[in-house]
Amino acid sequence: MGRPADKAAQRPPVTRDRALQVAVALADAGGIDSLSMRKLARELGIEAMSLYYHVKNKEDILDGMVDIVFDEIEVPGPGVRWKTAMRKRADSTRAVLARHPWAISLMDSRSTPGAATLRHLDSVIGLLREAGFSVPMAAHAVSLLDSYVRGFALQESSLPLDAAGDIGAATQDILEQQHMIAGAFPHLAEMAQKLILRPGYAYGNEFKFGLRVILDGIEAALS
Repeated sequence: MGRPADKAAQRPPVTRDRALQVAVALADAGGIDSLSMRKLARELGIEAMSLYYHVKNKEDILDGMVDIVFDEIEVPGPGVRWKTAMRKRADSTRAVLARHPWAISLMDSRSTPGAATLRHLDSVIGLLREAGFSVPMAAHAVSLLDSYVRGFALQESSLPLDAAGDIGAATQDILEQQHMIAGAFPHLAEMAQKLILRPGYAYGNEFKFGLRVILDGIEAALS
């Protein structure tokens, strides 16, 4: 049986980057409210006070975690048509936030954003400016797209969806509990029966429709 010193020797050294990666993993597993300096230090195999050699405080950790999330989001490079680029960025953002739903409420809350966050935003604005957007129009586009994508990601993370994004099972349970639903809530019952409970329906399919409407609306406003 290995001694505690042997286990400590086998651990990778504690660095700021490793501390942030472990913090992200803890938040992914238990949500951001489950993350504490003490819990993070324990996961790293060090005393809580030793953690302050690598990070300033919890706010510094949150800044770094959000930076990791932004670094995972794809922003197509120059030469890609702006609508295609924004669509790819939206799809990537949605996928990244599905992995890190705790980040949705933090992405715009950081007063000291990291390099990856700033680089991401600068690239998006630069892409729109190169496509002919004025500064105000670029700001409108980023605000509108980010509000939609993050809002959709938040709703997806809150709904009782299965692995395929199907809400039908939960909806069926609700309908079975409401014997009089057709009479009391006829429009809800109609949507459930004619759409949500039909084979192949997935709530995630709504994302593409909304994104297309927004991109087309931005294009119309631009012209």
